[in-house]
This record gives sequence, C-alpha cells and structure tokens, in this order.
Amino acid sequence: MKPLEGILVLDFSQYLAGPSAALRLADLGARVIKIERPSSGDGSRSMTLKNLIADKDSVLFQTINRNKESFCADLKNKSNFAAVKKLIEKADVMIENFRPGVMKKIGLDYDAVTKINPRIVYGTVTGYGTVGPWTKKPGQDLLLQSLSGIAWLNGNDGEPPAPFALSIADSYTGVHLAEGIMACLFRRFRTDKGGLVEVSLLESILDMQFEVLTTYLNDGHKQPQRSKYNNAHAYLSAPYGIYETRDNYIALAMGSVTDLGRYLHIDELARYTDQNEWFTKREEIKQLIGAKLKSETTGHWLDILEANGYWCSDVYSWNRLIESDGFQALDFLQNVKRPHTSQDLWTSRCPITVNGDSMKSSKWAPALGEDTEKISREFGLISEKGDAL
Repeated sequence: MKPLEGILVLDFSQYLAGPSAALRLADLGARVIKIERPSSGDGSRSMTLKNLIADKDSVLFQTINRNKESFCADLKNKSNFAAVKKLIEKADVMIENFRPGVMKKIGLDYDAVTKINPRIVYGTVTGYGTVGPWTKKPGQDLLLQSLSGIAWLNGNDGEPPAPFALSIADSYTGVHLAEGIMACLFRRFRTDKGGLVEVSLLESILDMQFEVLTTYLNDGHKQPQRSKYNNAHAYLSAPYGIYETRDNYIALAMGSVTDLGRYLHIDELARYTDQNEWFTKREEIKQLIGAKLKSETTGHWLDILEANGYWCSDVYSWNRLIESDGFQALDFLQNVKRPHTSQDLWTSRCPITVNGDSMKSSKWAPALGEDTEKISREFGLISEKGDAL
C-alpha cells in the first residue's frame, strides 16, 4: 500500500509547478483528477519541448501529468460548475495555480471552497506571492531565474548571466507545494481541519539559494565574485570546478590544493600552504590545475585521484549516463505509453522509495476528458441515462 492511497486530489493547475506537485502526490498513492477546460485543457498539452508530440499531446504534458485522470468542465457553465462543487465535497486536496484573484472571480477561492468542504487542503501557486508590486508579472521560469539572482551566479566572471537549462523554479515550487500539502494532511488527521498552502515561484527559487544568500547577508552584503576560470560556485575556493582533459572533462569538488598538487605532480601548488589563498588566489590556482589536466585523459586522472580518495567525477552526457551500470542499477525509467498505441513513451519514475519499494506507476497521462463520463457516474454527477443531475 502506498502512503497516500485513499486521498483524492483535484488538480486545477496547468503547466509545471502545480501539476508536478500533483504528480508527486499521485506517485505516492493519491488519486489525482485533473479538472480541465473542454476543447483546450491544460495549456501544456500544446506546449512542446523540441516539438515532441505523442498521441496529439506534447511529451512535456505527458511527462508531468502521468498517473492522473482528466475531467472536463466549463466553470462558466452552471451545471458543470455544480458538478465540480460535488467533486470538491468529496476531495481531500485541491490545487490551483491561476493568477491572484482568478479563483475568487470564478467562485472557487479558498474561502468559498471551505464552505463546501471544511476539511479540504487547498494548495495554491503564484509567481510572486499575493501582495506587492510584482503580483501581476508573468510567472515564467526564465523570468524568475533572472529576477531572483540565480542566473547572475552562473557563468564565468565577465560573461553574461547564465540561466539553468531547465525549469528549476517550477520544479522546486512543486516540491514545496507537495511538502506543504502533506504537512496539512498530517495535521488534519489530528485536528480534522484542512488548511491553505501557499507557495510562489519567487519564494521557492530564493529558498533554493538559502546557502549562498545567507553568506551574502552575513558578509556585509558584498556581492559574490564569480570565478573567471571554470566558475562553479561563487563562494567556494579552488579547485572547485569542471576542467577539460585530453579527451573529455573532469569535475573536482572541495579538497586540499597541496594534496592535489602532489597527486597530479603540479609542483607549483606546493607553495599554497595558506588555505585562505585557495579562495583569494583561486584564479591562478585553477589555471595551473587546468593546464595540467589537459595533458592526459579523464580516465587517467580518475584512476589517480580516486585511488587517493580525492573527490572527483567523470562528466557524463545523457547517453553515457543511461548506459552506465550505476544508472541501470536504479531502475529509474518507466514506460507510460497510452493504451491502444504502439508509440513508447519513456520517462523517469518518482525518486522516493518507501520500505524498499520504489513508487513506480505506468499509468499514462490522460487524453483530454478521458475520464469525464466514468467520474461523473462514479460520483453521481449524471444519471444512469447520462443526464446532468
């Protein structure tokens, strides 16, 4: 039995942050029903990565919305709205990520929903919170990365800010939303009261930087200085970074510069006995290391450094990673192709293991409205003749 079996989640959200939280709940055993607009549904159904489409929906949509059901409802239609309210009566969790004020206008904000179901846990995602001058700004991942300072930390000093090449704000916010929802569910088991869980993309991406932001706040508000050569962390000393070798790259984490000099036979590093210089003179130290590492292959250096317990790693492409024994041992991929199709659709599983069991589920992402009739009959939203109640 999975931890959240018996929990019913209504997912009104779209794109990534809200749906990724609902996906995590689904993988942990909850039943998740997406409430979607007829004809168009979740906006990510048509938003593609590299134009990849499978069974008329984007692969992006199917990645984030596997293991769910789809119920179509026009919330401006009285009978559809009444049907949704009946679902809310039975639900444990409701998730939405519209702009502030939209759900209140519809009549499904937290205050309205708690009158329908006082025990519900209501999760809401915004871009920038519900107060302040930024509430109406578009909550898009690249914009949040740029605004939050995280893009400015990436790339070498003297080069433009570099965003992460993935939707980190959305993904991290989804994790926070799932955490908050599960905490409120736990409280409800003790108090029989639901709750409102609010997260924002901005707060989540700021929290992601808590380590370096705290350093800045307690360092006289001095801006961190990115390394000019192989920058990897603005606050960490040499040798921290990724270096080119004769045939590929190698990553070096925290470690002694003088020890590294002995292992790699870089005699010049012996003079850096003052550990403070590993930071203040990191540019010249990293240049010395980088010049030496180009002379031999990654495998050659890994053999030396790993034998001495020095923290290092090969740098894999996805091709090499997926073919590696370490990745294969995780059993991390699953096929979630839809029924009656020959097109395989591979994606990752939930990363959580409970009592030795991985939270795998091969349940596909639903086609738009795939489960509307089934859900309507199950919850008494239509008569046996198919008429709206």
